[in-house]
Amino acid sequence: MNIPPHAEQEFVLFRDNVVKFLQAEVAPHYAQWELDGLVPRELWRSLGEAGLLCVDVPEAHGGFGVPFDYSVVISAEMARLGFGALATNVMVHSDIVAPYLSHLANEQQKQQWLPRMVSGDAVGAIAMTEPGAGSDLQALRTTAVKDGDDYIINGSKTFITNGQHADLVIVAAKTDPHAGAKGVSLFLVDTVLPGYSRGRNLEKIGQHCGDTSELFFDQLRVPASALLGEEGQGFVYLMQELARERLVIGALASAAGRGAIEQTIEYCKERKLFGQRLADLQNTRFRLAEMETEVRINQAFIDQCIDLYNRGQLDAASASMAKYSATEMQFRVADGCLQLFGGYGYTSEYPISRAFVDARVQRIYGGASEVMKEVIARSLLGKTGAKS
Repeated sequence: MNIPPHAEQEFVLFRDNVVKFLQAEVAPHYAQWELDGLVPRELWRSLGEAGLLCVDVPEAHGGFGVPFDYSVVISAEMARLGFGALATNVMVHSDIVAPYLSHLANEQQKQQWLPRMVSGDAVGAIAMTEPGAGSDLQALRTTAVKDGDDYIINGSKTFITNGQHADLVIVAAKTDPHAGAKGVSLFLVDTVLPGYSRGRNLEKIGQHCGDTSELFFDQLRVPASALLGEEGQGFVYLMQELARERLVIGALASAAGRGAIEQTIEYCKERKLFGQRLADLQNTRFRLAEMETEVRINQAFIDQCIDLYNRGQLDAASASMAKYSATEMQFRVADGCLQLFGGYGYTSEYPISRAFVDARVQRIYGGASEVMKEVIARSLLGKTGAKS
């Protein structure tokens, strides 16, 4: 992290309070929530009461106005402690939806939603992905047709984080189906409106208690005041805000890698094999050395990118590098740590198994690793076929 020296003590105290909350309010229940397939709605209000939601939202809109680093450390500690699904849910709410509002919403929209998001009375989600349009945002089929002073939205979304609990959904829809990327607009959809419906909470191989849903819009009428920013600028807005999303995913990946190593060190100190502690075997020592090095290198780059973001200088390629490198590292480290647990690592009795399955999706959402590499390549070489 990049906290000024005079504020380091305050930041450390804040992080300690985050950990204490998670150990008291989440750790005793998390295994059951994983079995249930969903965290309870009340948890969001508990997070809000503890001051752990949308902390960098300005005070004028109900937040605390603290640096971005404080928001990152909340979901990062969740990831480090093995609560990957919760980390993802909170990250979407605090580090994706809230910044869209802070950066793009008018004052009325901010006052309507941000204080409620800070308190946990409103849960936020963003609906971009569709059954036929994942990383290719230009292929959206959901439409928003102007009808007098309203828009009528029709279509569906899938893999939407916080979809079951969401009170507010930022919906990406085509207001001009013939304009390609220039025809995309964003809307603030209140989930109590007629025509909005939730599908099933999707069953996944990991992040089981993560709220991941299908959403449907059937003749959903929203007022023109629900338009976020300007009509036709949605794709531009999505590109602008993706940098923070990808950076935070990278931060969660780095923290999760750290947590996996911490678990494994403790296990290797206690577990005996061939009359020795696992920690005394050269293979164990070398693997842990390799993985610790990977985590530290990625964390150093994440910290550098956080500093760039704070200065308004984080570019798309750097954010993509952070997301790509850290999530690939997270999966390698989770796999390497599970291997050191042996057969026990393949049982749900040990949290390292959850760290392994939770890590897999990190290389997909927020832009798959292959997309990240293309973004990075374009920054170096330009688009395919472009002339120099």
